Amino acid sequence: MPEAADHQPGPVTADDLDRCVQLAVAVLREAPASAWEDRKAGSLEWDCWETVEHLADDLFAYAAQLGPRKPPLTREVPFSWGPRRPGGPANAIHADPEAGPEGLLQVLEATGALLVAMVRTAAPEVRAHHGFGVSDPEGFAAMGVVETLVHTHDLAAGLGLEWNPPADVCARVLARLFPHVPLTADPWSTLLWATGRIDLPDHPRVTTWRWYGEPRP
Repeated sequence: MPEAADHQPGPVTADDLDRCVQLAVAVLREAPASAWEDRKAGSLEWDCWETVEHLADDLFAYAAQLGPRKPPLTREVPFSWGPRRPGGPANAIHADPEAGPEGLLQVLEATGALLVAMVRTAAPEVRAHHGFGVSDPEGFAAMGVVETLVHTHDLAAGLGLEWNPPADVCARVLARLFPHVPLTADPWSTLLWATGRIDLPDHPRVTTWRWYGEPRP
């Protein structure tokens, strides 16, 4: 894999997160209602509906971590998470099935807006717990972007949609959360490789991966 460029691509912002959530919702709205019935999301074991709920739950959980006046540094805010079926994602957030795919995507858009708002309003010195490292508002924005980008990739595979997110945002989240992964001329492919979705030339698919949420100097 080529060496990283000398310059850093800049911080991840609330605007980056908002942009990605809105792009994801717009793409997912292209799928007909019938496409959401029992289709797996790419290589995941969850179906497409469950995967959107999982993504919405991630965005909600990241917003919640930043919410308390003194965010916890050693654990998650103790909401009750649980699956709707054995093997399903353990969520606090579930969409009403009666609302259909449009209601599901409203849940996704709403939870994205919660995290956008928290990142915009939290002081830069705020720190909160995550299993991949105590992080700051920028880090949680970057985590939300990664979740949105890669799970929309999973969903696009299951729903037969095209998904090509902005390269500049991909480069920023790679620099923020994946300092161990050299940047390349194709940040989106690099992000998919770093999160175990694809192979790259001379780099087989990774089977275990993580990001590093600690604030950068």
